[in-house]
Amino acid sequence: MRIALVVSRYHAFVTERLEAGARATLREAGLSDADIETFPVPGAYEIAQAAHEIAASGAWQAVVCLGCLIRGETPHFDYIAQAAAHGIMRASQNTGVPIAFGVLTTTTAEEALARAGDGSSNKGREAAQAALEMAVLYERLASSRRPERTR
Repeated sequence: MRIALVVSRYHAFVTERLEAGARATLREAGLSDADIETFPVPGAYEIAQAAHEIAASGAWQAVVCLGCLIRGETPHFDYIAQAAAHGIMRASQNTGVPIAFGVLTTTTAEEALARAGDGSSNKGREAAQAALEMAVLYERLASSRRPERTR
């Protein structure tokens, strides 16, 4: 199995921790570093664009999207959060590849760091686990649709 990680560089002090959590989960599941590739993007808005292209390539069984939005004083947060969420879902629906949502939407940097810490509460870990489970489910569904060979 090959898994792609799309990681926003914006708020890297959080997203690098999310990526580390995702990689740890994937390694624990038996994937090697060669099976996991990171695709950095500028910010949360660009995550869905990259996820769509990566999924459409057919080279990956799942994509994990990792980013961090911290609410500011303007409505910009709301627009980007909605665009990221809807875009990631659309990318998965359009490509038929599982794409996990690991984009934090928090009020403060402290809240973001709490969700990107070490251990099982790391949202990068959770997103990677969801991607693995969905990739296995998609494979099972694909197998059940394949016609049986007769001799």
